[in-house]
Amino acid sequence: MEKLETWKVILIIVAVLGYIIGNIMLLKYANKFDVKGKIDKQLKSNELEDNKKGQAEDTDDPK
Repeated sequence: MEKLETWKVILIIVAVLGYIIGNIMLLKYANKFDVKGKIDKQLKSNELEDNKKGQAEDTDDPK
């Protein structure tokens, strides 16, 4: 089995650390956005549309 050269090991370590640090920075940046508020708005509008469709179907169906 061939041993890795020192510069290859250092390159792998730098790449892994860069990947980890990049993901941590992305999480911190994404945390600034009000995603929960947007999701709540979307869910409420979807529920209202579903209710309207359900009421329209109820009026169309003769029982």
